[in-house]
Amino acid sequence: MCLGIPGKIVELYGTEGLPMGVVDFGGVRREVCLAYVADEVEVGNYAIVHVGFAISLVDEDEALRTYEALKELDQLDELEWMSEIGSGSPAARREAARAEGGEEDRAASDGAGAP
Repeated sequence: MCLGIPGKIVELYGTEGLPMGVVDFGGVRREVCLAYVADEVEVGNYAIVHVGFAISLVDEDEALRTYEALKELDQLDELEWMSEIGSGSPAARREAARAEGGEEDRAASDGAGAP
């Protein structure tokens, strides 16, 4: 079964004309396409993400309830696996480049100028 996992949007930017972002899933950060929620998304929002696409926005309480329910049902194993290989993700590479003083072309990391 495929599930949508709630996560917090921590960065917004564009890549090749697509609205993209970094979403935090309980400490695991992943690059996510925001095309389905582009008109309403801001840093700090919570989104339900399915196969790399934010499919809807939810409020923080709903996101936390859903995350805890998935945790109780033992449906978050993939996130644990993803955290083990996370250093190779585009989001991890971007964070490493920023820590080394490099900059990437992105719309905003504070929500201003969202794609």
